[in-house]
Amino acid sequence: MNRTLTLNQLPIGSQARVSGLLSQGRMRRRLLDLGLVDGTLVKSIYASPSGDPVAYEIRGALIALRGEDSAQILVEA
Repeated sequence: MNRTLTLNQLPIGSQARVSGLLSQGRMRRRLLDLGLVDGTLVKSIYASPSGDPVAYEIRGALIALRGEDSAQILVEA
């Protein structure tokens, strides 16, 4: 059974598929430009010592996202 959560809730070392974006405007465009479209596989790789930002592997690239931005990305684990 798949469960829906936001990307910032994904544990380090886990992977999930993008199921939607909650953001609007420029941030939505930025996330789409990074390849975060429905069905994209995202893996949580590393959290900084303070816990924010977190590095994610997205379509073969390592991308760091702040918690407030990753909270706008819905994923299915």
